[in-house]
Amino acid sequence: MPQLSPLNWIFLFILFWAAVIIVSIMIWWSKKILFMPEKSKKAMLKQNKWNW
Repeated sequence: MPQLSPLNWIFLFILFWAAVIIVSIMIWWSKKILFMPEKSKKAMLKQNKWNW
């Protein structure tokens, strides 16, 4: 291991855990199920009320 100053070790520690937390949040966000009321689902399906 290279000899780093204690401040650099603290920086690496924070950087590592920040990366772990960000990746886990991104995985959680992509797997999240969106719960919507029925009105919102119908409104999303019915985009245009005019039949052109």
